[in-house]
Amino acid sequence: MKKFFRNFKCRKIILAVADVFIVCIAALMANFILSFFDRKIDESLLIISGAVSAICCFGSLLITGAYSKMWRYFNRKDYLTCIYGAIVGIVVSASILFIIDNSFYPLYTAVHLAFITVGICLFRYLFKCAFITLAKPKVYKGKRTMVIGGGQACKTIIKEIYNAQHSPYSDDKQVTIFNPVCIIDDDRDKIGLEIGGVEIVGTTAEIHRFVKEKKIEQILFAIPSCLDGERKRILDICSDTKIPVKVVPFIGNLVFDENNKTIIHQIRDIKVEDLLGRDPITFDNDDIRNFISGKVCMVTGGGGSIGSELVRQIAKYTPKRVIIVDIYENNAYEIEQELKMEYGDELSLVTLIASVRDYFRMNQIFDTYKPDVVFHAAAHKHVPLMEVSPMEAIKNNIIGTFNVATLAQYHDVGKFVMISTDKAVNPTNVMGASKRCCEMIVQYLAQQHEGKTEFVTTRFGNVLGSNGSVIPLFKKQIEQGRPVTVTHPDIIRYFMTIPEAVNLVMEAAAIAKGGEIFVLDMGEPVKIVTLAENLIRMYGKEPYKDVEIRFTGLRPGEKIKEELLMNEEGLQKTSNKLIFIGKQIEIDEATFAFRLNSLRNAALENNEKVAVDALHDMVPTFINPDEFNNKELKKEIIEKTVESA
Repeated sequence: MKKFFRNFKCRKIILAVADVFIVCIAALMANFILSFFDRKIDESLLIISGAVSAICCFGSLLITGAYSKMWRYFNRKDYLTCIYGAIVGIVVSASILFIIDNSFYPLYTAVHLAFITVGICLFRYLFKCAFITLAKPKVYKGKRTMVIGGGQACKTIIKEIYNAQHSPYSDDKQVTIFNPVCIIDDDRDKIGLEIGGVEIVGTTAEIHRFVKEKKIEQILFAIPSCLDGERKRILDICSDTKIPVKVVPFIGNLVFDENNKTIIHQIRDIKVEDLLGRDPITFDNDDIRNFISGKVCMVTGGGGSIGSELVRQIAKYTPKRVIIVDIYENNAYEIEQELKMEYGDELSLVTLIASVRDYFRMNQIFDTYKPDVVFHAAAHKHVPLMEVSPMEAIKNNIIGTFNVATLAQYHDVGKFVMISTDKAVNPTNVMGASKRCCEMIVQYLAQQHEGKTEFVTTRFGNVLGSNGSVIPLFKKQIEQGRPVTVTHPDIIRYFMTIPEAVNLVMEAAAIAKGGEIFVLDMGEPVKIVTLAENLIRMYGKEPYKDVEIRFTGLRPGEKIKEELLMNEEGLQKTSNKLIFIGKQIEIDEATFAFRLNSLRNAALENNEKVAVDALHDMVPTFINPDEFNNKELKKEIIEKTVESA
């Protein structure tokens, strides 16, 4: 029966047969009623009238589109269509009868029309009800959902859920997993009002209360345009309820296409990026386009997480050629194949396997391809690994940077952009000290004002989702049912997304004049343990109960708190309110060149002690991690004591 009713052609036939039957019965009923007033017509004429009216009404209903409507969506306008069709049909049939019998029966025609319109509309209403009842598919019992935000997104979502639940064709599990129970909104004037039959019960301060009272199973954050500070505050409250949270993306990120027809299809699980506590960084694409378009761009470390995203972004701005340089062939191959599939022959792409340590190989590359812009992303970045193998950090990071930067200067490259890290500020480990030394190399070359090359450094914090980021590690530990490992309960870090990091690099390159260190305002730093707790809750589990958080102790060379600026550096504003220029510390060129040469010789001889001592001489701010961490922990204890007092 359900299968029969779901066949649209079958339903059209049923309606057509019913309409013919209704027209004929309406003729009999009209004549019967008029018989009480001695106004009935002859039986022979009645038979002709019924037949002609049935044919004419069917034709007019067909022409007006009364049989082309999906009846589960039947509305007032469609009932009017049926009435228009019936009127046209009766007028035509009355005209035919007038021609046949040379007489006109206005009362009979009016009563007949009245019965037809009532009968056709009533049957369609009953048919719709029967169709929904018989053809309705399996209903998915949605989770009891609290919706945060009583605005337009909430109205749209509840309407979509309602339509899906009442549609006989809805097999859309994405929609039917939601069962809106209550709405939360900070506008107190809205409390007590309803949206789609769902009541606005209270403010965000009362989320915990209503989660318990309403037995909420999941929360839907439906304020796409919420400012990020407020967004973080609300999501922190939601995350603390220990139930799953889903969010509607920023309006600017909504895409409506064949796969994402509505807002509800773009609802996603909450991401760690949602909890960073700052607005997404925006950049001037016109500046970047003017800078990249028509240029030969080389990216060292082009297969890494930052390098590969740089290559993707560069490819969007019609460069003359993109050169990927990486020592790890698998990563280089993957990004090469991705770009070939995306752009085909439209993008001139060269992928080269080479080490930045090899001066002569890099010189060959510069001489052959003559890049206009060099993005230097090649580096060893893992702090604990570089503590064990400091020679590799010095050779790859320092000597590699010196090679690429001096060759860029020699070959008159337009701009050289070095990617640094917040670990270069007052470093407590070899990796951070090596990156600070790289910053000094770039500044040293910029100070010389030789050649045409403009040198620029970009400095930012940890990158979410990059190779070595804590997020992939935490996710793997949670999914495998293992304890989540955090080094220290008080460790904090600055975070940004990979696209933000890459856009910073490209915008810095576009607006740089030479010699700057660009620093991103990354908002408030985030506690790693808080990050871990929120990530566990995103999986619908409770920290410390369902998933253990184990503190393993600070790793060799690890800081408890990262910094973005050294004490000597000030900040200068740029055209982008969230990007600043750090004031460079003057470098004594003769002393720097002598120490760099000593460091290079010690590294090439693999003399670890001499090389690390030389690195300390090169980077005066390179301090012992225990000394720094103890100082920071004491400072935090004092601050907490003052607050409690």
